[in-house]
Amino acid sequence: MVSNARDIHRHALPNGLVVITETMQHVRSVSVGIWVRHGSRRETPAENGTAHFLEHMVFKGTERRSAEDIAREMDSVGGMLDAFTSKEQICFNAKVLDAHLPIAFDVLSDLVLRPKFDSEDVKKERQVVLEEIKMDMDNPEYLLHDIFTRGFWPEHSLGRPILGTPDTVRKFEREPLRTRFQDWFAPDHLLVTAAGHITHQEVLDLVEKEFGKLPPSRYNAADPVPSTAAPIVLETKRDLEQVHVCIGVPSIALADERRFAAAVLNNLLGGGMSSRLFQNIREKQGLAYAVFSELTPYSDAGILSVYAGTAKETVGQVVDMTIAEFRSMKESPVTEEELLRAKNHLKGSLMLSLESTSSRMSNLARQELYFGRFSTLDEILAAIEAVTRDQLQSLANQFFQPDKIAVTVLGPTNGFKLDRARLAC
Repeated sequence: MVSNARDIHRHALPNGLVVITETMQHVRSVSVGIWVRHGSRRETPAENGTAHFLEHMVFKGTERRSAEDIAREMDSVGGMLDAFTSKEQICFNAKVLDAHLPIAFDVLSDLVLRPKFDSEDVKKERQVVLEEIKMDMDNPEYLLHDIFTRGFWPEHSLGRPILGTPDTVRKFEREPLRTRFQDWFAPDHLLVTAAGHITHQEVLDLVEKEFGKLPPSRYNAADPVPSTAAPIVLETKRDLEQVHVCIGVPSIALADERRFAAAVLNNLLGGGMSSRLFQNIREKQGLAYAVFSELTPYSDAGILSVYAGTAKETVGQVVDMTIAEFRSMKESPVTEEELLRAKNHLKGSLMLSLESTSSRMSNLARQELYFGRFSTLDEILAAIEAVTRDQLQSLANQFFQPDKIAVTVLGPTNGFKLDRARLAC
């Protein structure tokens, strides 16, 4: 399959592994990623943190390389090697000069095909991840969002932390980890994307050599669609200087046809320095240094959330001003000038974000995983341009319903109280 607007090629191997490349003749670098189509939402409650732990474990050494060999080999060619775990994917990726693609791909495929899972390494890595969890728990913004998400999606894996909890991580053992690895890292659950100064055939040859003869797995997992709750959680933490606030509502899934309208709405609300929340709460009132809104979409659900850090005396004011902006977006259409500014900001950010090979490589994966097709830049820009004021008002009325607004407040709350009547919009 070939896409003409961007030089994109897609090929599916007989065992189910999909390879997608984008040739960029004007650069000398290549970014390549191996994506596992499972993240933390595939975990049972007792397994929470497994996907992230697997991501860590493969770097501890493979049948061919020690942990030091892995680092040294990438450093020797001036390359960058990275990995991350999200709620719906695990990704291992590298960025190198075009001539060094075979080395980079050999290292990446070694990581996802032949990790050792040494019992001593599992023991050491448990301690590393426990320290990582402590570090995050010391970050009030992380802690706030952790409490918020657990309450927003109760009893669902999307509501649980990617890193897991100290209780779950302490119980990780080699054999259950290896079983999960074999389930998830099979070819029919993998996607390889590459962008940069390469040809499709060059990447396909590398992939077929390493993965072509592997059998698909029989692992299959159904994802239950999460149902949301709207708790009001006031958590006192006296050792903090600021009160941290998160206000969120159910949003739309990543591939929803209204995603461009949702992106414009978010941009207007708190997506940039000219947004309503930033201008009114920070610039005009001086009530917060950090205040913004963001969309967090998944395959079948999403959140639109607002974050602010403020003084304990002004937390009520920040909540009231945020709800006032929700109300305003429901009651009256945004101005043409605001709409134009938000669209131009989104279009500019999008075009700038696609300048590097690593962002193009990630974009290929996102389009395959969530859309099953490749949109041209012109198509996306036209879709943003087509968003109307009426669409924004309609979405605002769908999103900002008082009984669906979840709030988490964390810090020296100083006796602050909040009831649902105050969230009326």
